[in-house]
Amino acid sequence: MLSHDQIWGAIDGLAERHDLTPSGLARRAGLDPTSFNKSKRLSADGRLRWPSTESIAKVLEATGASMEQFMGFMRPASAAAAASLPDGIFASQGSSIPLLGFAQAGAGGFFDDGGFPAGQGWDVVEFPAGPSQKAGVYALEVQGESMMPLYRDGDVLIVEPGAQVRRNDRVVVKTREGEVMAKVLLRQSPRSIELLSLNPEHPNRTIELSDVEWIARIIWASQ
Repeated sequence: MLSHDQIWGAIDGLAERHDLTPSGLARRAGLDPTSFNKSKRLSADGRLRWPSTESIAKVLEATGASMEQFMGFMRPASAAAAASLPDGIFASQGSSIPLLGFAQAGAGGFFDDGGFPAGQGWDVVEFPAGPSQKAGVYALEVQGESMMPLYRDGDVLIVEPGAQVRRNDRVVVKTREGEVMAKVLLRQSPRSIELLSLNPEHPNRTIELSDVEWIARIIWASQ
């Protein structure tokens, strides 16, 4: 009998085979980008949520995979269960890193004073080995069109808090008022930072350093 963890593990495996996050796979299949997020796999009262047969059919059609290939991604139940454990935002399974949406990132309680992941409410996303080995690396999922054309709704940005940032680096900045934005660092002075907007319809920004809660360098983006 197939388990809940095995079915979701197969979806994760199919996404990884196509160099996609679960959100990217859902988007390619024409589904809501959050359909396959870890947070959607359990209801608020702890009951198991299963992907619909329609969702699986759309995923297979979008990737060209057969049902036999999909079944081949199913891991043994014990391994699938371990990979989906929500305990702690840093999973022990190789390349899992914390994931948060931009809208959530603006709220309090998800970061410490240095901009590192903290608290509860994070999802987990699988990521190729490398950046995930750096302490504190996490993922932010783009929401909305304000970062077009460089980043689209549903794209995932991997950021490294605490890393030295230089001119022309792509960065994520959070202000003390809770605004979170992805920009290009144009200039940093002892008193302020100048940021280039990725979307030409949005103005560039100059922000006093005293108003910046944290700044993190973008080291990878799914596109």
